[in-house]
Amino acid sequence: MKKRKLLIVGGGSAGWMAAAYLNGALNERGDKPRVEIVLLESPDTPRISVGEATIPSMRHLLAVVGVDEMEFMRATDATFKQSIKYVNWVDKDDSFYHHPFSSMRVQPIDRAGRNWLESDRSIPFMETCSAQPIICEWALSPLMLGRWDMGARFNYAYHMNAQKFADYLRDFSVARGVKHIMANMVDVKTHANGFIESVTTDKGEQISADLFVDSTGFRAKLIEEQMGVDFEDCSQYLLCDRAVTMHIPYDRFYPGMVRPYTTATALSNGWIWDIPMQNQRSVGYVHSSAFIDKEAAEREMRAYQGPGCEDLPCRFVPFKVGRRRQTWSGNCIAIGLAGGFIEPLESTGLYLSDLGAVLLAEHFPWQDEGMEALATRYNRLMANRFYEILDFINMHYCLTRRTDTEFWRTVQQPEHITDRLQAKLEFWKIKPPTSHDFQDQWFPGMASAPTSPHAGDPRPPVDTGGLWNHESYECILYGMDFLREESARWFGTDRPPTQVHPAIIQRLQLARQKLPPHALWLQRALGMPEYQGKVKPAGW
Repeated sequence: MKKRKLLIVGGGSAGWMAAAYLNGALNERGDKPRVEIVLLESPDTPRISVGEATIPSMRHLLAVVGVDEMEFMRATDATFKQSIKYVNWVDKDDSFYHHPFSSMRVQPIDRAGRNWLESDRSIPFMETCSAQPIICEWALSPLMLGRWDMGARFNYAYHMNAQKFADYLRDFSVARGVKHIMANMVDVKTHANGFIESVTTDKGEQISADLFVDSTGFRAKLIEEQMGVDFEDCSQYLLCDRAVTMHIPYDRFYPGMVRPYTTATALSNGWIWDIPMQNQRSVGYVHSSAFIDKEAAEREMRAYQGPGCEDLPCRFVPFKVGRRRQTWSGNCIAIGLAGGFIEPLESTGLYLSDLGAVLLAEHFPWQDEGMEALATRYNRLMANRFYEILDFINMHYCLTRRTDTEFWRTVQQPEHITDRLQAKLEFWKIKPPTSHDFQDQWFPGMASAPTSPHAGDPRPPVDTGGLWNHESYECILYGMDFLREESARWFGTDRPPTQVHPAIIQRLQLARQKLPPHALWLQRALGMPEYQGKVKPAGW
């Protein structure tokens, strides 16, 4: 079989994730080179260095690439992430709930949600079926320092420095056969059928390939400028379009612990992420420019941290929520921001780049014949996942009870809720979510084709990929106090106290005995410095 050639245009996290994963999956980590992988990176493109939170799928990517977990964590200042903690999303009263990665459901019938609805709700829902919310509040590591002997392991992901992650994957991949070219793309040559033939750099080099990956970010130099693929604007459903970010170093502002979870705190006109790494925290206020100006957003972000951070630099990052109507057009595939973006409320930014690379490896065109069919299927799967994420994040906003600002009053309006999500929520007011709701994604009141994934495909998108099952939906719905009025009507107002399964209590007792503090694990296992001081942000 003739060796295929793949050119990735653009570096950063998306480009190097694609290069590393495809080299691992297609070339068996460089041991059996079947595809020549070249990455063209501009030396002039500014790099946005922020803290990134991931979801557990990142562990699959690292395994395929062949990365040692401890080495990766040291190189990227990584910490563990076991949950997302949502603060002030229901009401502006410092209340919170967790969306953890591990839960325990009694089988053969999962009655956790029903039991909680029938109780007085005196204990948060996820604390009745998962030990991780309390483990997170205790700031414990998901791993022991010695041999694991606690039964089932806890699921986890990572927080890390995205720029260092890209650099780490670059060095790892180049050492295993990926060719790296530092130059600017200045021209694109196409075949008569519209497929890309080659690109030319400002150093005069012409690079041809069979397949081209566009990882040029929002500029979309290939998929938009060359292939002419339209962008579908989804900002009607997610109103935030800008973030202001800041790094808070531990040598000045160590809070006395390293939280093993991401915090998402709702502010006046959006929300702020708080991502702990080994040497600093990364915070970013995701907000709507239609409701708050830059100066006010920056003041609010600094007020979240508290006094003393006035001299810390910050950066504004504009973004647009939406997707390419085709992420694969001709012989060009958009991976990363070139293919679309959804705000990072559920840490899906790197996930979509990860998924793009995974699906490309599964649908790799080893011959020119059949490429159109592969592209059609790839586009369908990527579109399904985009709309699944869009619905899920949209749900966090539309269920709020906050009315303290125009922003929070606006996000609850029907015109800012996706048609699919509205149909689901109405149905779940009749029958709470169960696993079979995710086998057939048509619900009463839903249009036959509310959104077509791309031209030529009349079917509505479906979210059966399992990114979030009924357990995840229950977590957000009940964390946001969904079905409060319905439960009172169904089960009365004098309901028994909420119960926690004995296995959860036993799990927590073991965790107290066996799991070290997260910061201690990082110090012992990875060599994180022992910082002094306990400068805690407001609200800690």
